[in-house]
Amino acid sequence: MEWAMSLLLNHPKFLKKARDEIDKQVGQERFLEESDLPKLPYLNNIINETLRLYPAAPVVMHESSKDCNVGGFHVPSNTMLVMNIWAMQRDPNVWLEPLKFNPERFEGIENENVNGFKYIPFGSGRRRCPGEGLATRMIGLTLGSLIQCFQWKRAGEEMVDMTEGSGLTLPRTNPLVARVNRAQGQGSKTVK
Repeated sequence: MEWAMSLLLNHPKFLKKARDEIDKQVGQERFLEESDLPKLPYLNNIINETLRLYPAAPVVMHESSKDCNVGGFHVPSNTMLVMNIWAMQRDPNVWLEPLKFNPERFEGIENENVNGFKYIPFGSGRRRCPGEGLATRMIGLTLGSLIQCFQWKRAGEEMVDMTEGSGLTLPRTNPLVARVNRAQGQGSKTVK
């Protein structure tokens, strides 16, 4: 969530496009509901692109069940394999402008499996994260609600700091600070 909001604050045209989609599909008369999410493909593109750049678990481990070859190397059975998803999803040999936040790269792709193994923020195969469906729905519902209900801006003129911290879950170095306009034009407030 924090990475998605940071990216949107640094790219207000994408934030506006998401707001316009929500206004068109849901409106302002009611709050966004889970049943609205399939009608919001651009919001889903933003989530996919955020998870591509900032996967929740940037490193995934698997144990080989039998002898195999990976990238021309022989891997014996029972070997612990460490996949660097963060690097795979930023690979310039796979992605056009891999470090650029571009939700449009996911337009027209209804299922991320179309991208094969270049987009795997939740792992793949039988050991794929069982919480993927819940996570994507909750992120969509929460992020969509934040976009629908508030007008967001950066706290200052400078871009939001996108420095990554250390750790297994790819935390931000500094917490996100943003400016939000309350509903019905009641002024603005800075929030963390």
